[in-house]
Amino acid sequence: MVRYSEELIEEIRSSNDIVDVISQYVILKRSGRNFFGLCPFHKEKSPSFSVSPDKQIFHCFGCGVGGNVIHFVSKIENLDFRETLELLANRANITLPTLDNSYQDNKKAILKSKVYEINEIAAKFYHENLYKPTSKPAQEYIKKRKLDNRTLKSFLIGYSGNFDELYNLLKQKGFTEEQILASSLVNKTDNGKFIDGFRKRLMIPIQDTAGKFIAFGGRVLDDSKPKYINSPENIVYSKGRNLFGLNIAKKGDTKKLIIVEGYMDAISLYQRGITNVVASLGTALTEQQGRLLRKNSEQVIIGYDADGAGQAATLRGLEILQNMGCDIRVLQIYGAKDPDEFVIKYGPERFQKCVDSAISLVEFKVKILKQNLNIENVNDKIKFLNEIAKILSKVDNSMEKEIYIDKISKEYGISKEAIYGEVNKLVYKKDNDKKVLESTPIKNLLRKENTEKIDESIIKREKMVIYILVNYPQESYEKVKDTILVDNIKAEINKKIISKIYELYAQGKTSNILDSFDDEEIINYLSGIMADDFGILDINKCIEDLLTTYNKEKLVNRRNEIIKKLENTDNMTKEEIHELEENLNDVILKLAKVK
Repeated sequence: MVRYSEELIEEIRSSNDIVDVISQYVILKRSGRNFFGLCPFHKEKSPSFSVSPDKQIFHCFGCGVGGNVIHFVSKIENLDFRETLELLANRANITLPTLDNSYQDNKKAILKSKVYEINEIAAKFYHENLYKPTSKPAQEYIKKRKLDNRTLKSFLIGYSGNFDELYNLLKQKGFTEEQILASSLVNKTDNGKFIDGFRKRLMIPIQDTAGKFIAFGGRVLDDSKPKYINSPENIVYSKGRNLFGLNIAKKGDTKKLIIVEGYMDAISLYQRGITNVVASLGTALTEQQGRLLRKNSEQVIIGYDADGAGQAATLRGLEILQNMGCDIRVLQIYGAKDPDEFVIKYGPERFQKCVDSAISLVEFKVKILKQNLNIENVNDKIKFLNEIAKILSKVDNSMEKEIYIDKISKEYGISKEAIYGEVNKLVYKKDNDKKVLESTPIKNLLRKENTEKIDESIIKREKMVIYILVNYPQESYEKVKDTILVDNIKAEINKKIISKIYELYAQGKTSNILDSFDDEEIINYLSGIMADDFGILDINKCIEDLLTTYNKEKLVNRRNEIIKKLENTDNMTKEEIHELEENLNDVILKLAKVK
């Protein structure tokens, strides 16, 4: 496993304020000492996702996920520990040391680095090919699409030749067969020959937000099928985590970002001066892509194709982006099947007007609903009202809801009272359903270890012990460790945490306790305790009360143990019985002195 020094990890963590980092993914609003927002890890309507600037932790009281800034970035970006540290170190302009090549993880890191290098060489090779006399089919296609040299160079558009040209180039540059195959640009045939994966295609490189070349899309230049072939997912490429053209769009104004379906849609719009455009790599928008959009823009405009598949993809994308708190709109174009055809046919000015008048999620859903129903028919009108109520019941902003109800009432001849009536029924049901939801994830986790027999007050007390040890190590550790023993802890998860804390504190390590656990469930559980408010006003009094409680509990257990033994004295000598009775008197006297 790759290891960095604790000092370096702490420097990276302390240089990345958790509120600043999470604000790039989640809309946060201050409430008291903490910030709250909608959890990016599960669907919710009411904010239960808490970020503490004081403790530098996050915790969702809805789904139970939690941790520090490293855990958050790792989870939301789907990165391993080393990749997470690299991202945060880069964000804070911290240089990471070169790692020992003997580590297995570093072998993977070297392979990834080589694949990035291969991809960049391939992109430049294809691009240079485009201008050669042998690339006439690609040049003719470029002329037909009216793409100028600025666009070609911005996207590094190229052309792939025959059979093994790229493979031979990469071998000449010293790359191994393992590295070349890992790039997915070259395939090995059954008879052991190596052949380029892309042949006689217009080549469109895909870059990540940092500008690294991660994959390619190849478009055929005749009528053969398939029209496009794309790089498969590999060591550096995951299509669901990237957006085509975002690295270029970021160079300009991205307050509004338009997302389209295909590479050529994005390239064609860019060619005509609309540079704030990206493309999803496949029609189904993923949550990771949604986070990229949320992170890089204030408003997202979905410009998918107008056909049935495009509308379905639009609805999926809207749901994902809405759950992330994005300001979302839907592009409405007429007289063309997609943005590429529209901008060529009508020009960029008219396209920009469509962008400026893009409709909201609610308006788009109502429009789709209307297309499938005949509201002149009584039954369809009733169904229309019921479906509208479902849509509006999800709108949390009361002013926004009122505007939509007023507009729909006037446009479709339905009284506002009728719409409000149906909406309120659903809102009431939703609120009641929320009240009967199962208890918090922390309680569910405790149930897993079969702690139903442990009294709730004991669980709460044990969590308070953890809370004071983590938050007040100087005040608590020396006083607590000899009285509250690990064996005194009832819940197994609490026992694991306290045992680890004692072990660390004995070594003088009293900070960043969350980093000492690899188990995600324990990290989530512990962050929940750290985020809780135990209402402690006087820490010394709190510690004193806890110690008194545990001392009293020990005495009570000892008293009960002696009484049980005295209930059956048949096999005891008089001396043994007398000793037990003296012990019992001693315990009773001590109990009487306990407050």
